Amino acid sequence: MVVKKDKLWMQELTEEMKEGGTEGSLHRMLGVPESYNMGDMMTLLGKIKVTTIGETINNPLLHGKRQFKVTPLLKKRAVSAWVRIRASRGLYKKQLPG
Repeated sequence: MVVKKDKLWMQELTEEMKEGGTEGSLHRMLGVPESYNMGDMMTLLGKIKVTTIGETINNPLLHGKRQFKVTPLLKKRAVSAWVRIRASRGLYKKQLPG
């Protein structure tokens, strides 16, 4: 993915996820229905973000699995979702090189 404009990086990431078939994969990993809004999962995503790989955490939400072992793939997807939610709310700006 080559980012040419700062405003388009999130749209390009979304298109890549749809093409690669990974859309909804975080919901499936967490055992949460896809109808459940990702914005409501910020506490869980933040918890996964700060936890080291290999540790087990408890789910603070009422939906999904009760405990998770943080794997590299789960952490990668959770951090990506966390950044996308923060960016959509205007709270995060991606720093482009150069």
